[in-house]
Amino acid sequence: MPFHELPPEVLDVLANYAASPRLVAHLTVVHDVAVRLITRLDATWPLLEYDKQRVLFGAATHDVGKTVYLNELTGPGTQHEEIGPQLLLESGFPETYARFARTHARWSQEASVPMEDALVAFADTIWKGKRDDILEREIAVHIARQYRQELWEVYMKLDDIAIQLAKDAHDRILWQGKHPI
Repeated sequence: MPFHELPPEVLDVLANYAASPRLVAHLTVVHDVAVRLITRLDATWPLLEYDKQRVLFGAATHDVGKTVYLNELTGPGTQHEEIGPQLLLESGFPETYARFARTHARWSQEASVPMEDALVAFADTIWKGKRDDILEREIAVHIARQYRQELWEVYMKLDDIAIQLAKDAHDRILWQGKHPI
């Protein structure tokens, strides 16, 4: 299964922090899902306004903090969400890009959830075939507001997108698992 490659500036950051092959594989998979998600969103809602570059960057770097907290590569933990934004800021990226290293898992704790943050969280959830109704509703609300459509109508189309993205989850999980920690 071919995946979209991580952006060169992301690969540089990961190399700088000696990211493990498993982490690079995970970020590659989530970034690839984000590319596919954006393609489907564009086809369904071509005038949808959001920052696609931020979504792709966020998907490609959301777990950068796991370069420091290696135990969180295979086990639970939230320390990577604390250190991740700091690593990206130290690498020269602005807060508007660094925040995804925190919000990918804590989006529901934010005062307001920008569309980009919800989409990064969605890519990080759906890559493994997992669904999150609350997160998907958040995305549907953003789209329904912009398009002035009924929420149920948007949600049905978003559900079709989620089903398509979840379809290859098993292959993605196996591919990621082939990379050493």
